[in-house]
Amino acid sequence: MKPRKSFLLRLDPALYTALEHWAEQELRSVNGQIEFVLKQAVTARDRKALPPEAQSGPGDRAAIDG
Repeated sequence: MKPRKSFLLRLDPALYTALEHWAEQELRSVNGQIEFVLKQAVTARDRKALPPEAQSGPGDRAAIDG
């Protein structure tokens, strides 16, 4: 397993509370929820950077089959 990067993150208390409630609803830790949200944001950004013909949808078998 790859080592994980640790760093200090300062959050507004209200934002932390909102993340805490959201994480609880999805049965994650706050750290896990932050990582999940960041991964989704990076994936969405990467898809926007690709030209439309290079983007694959969830039902695109060519993307799955390679």
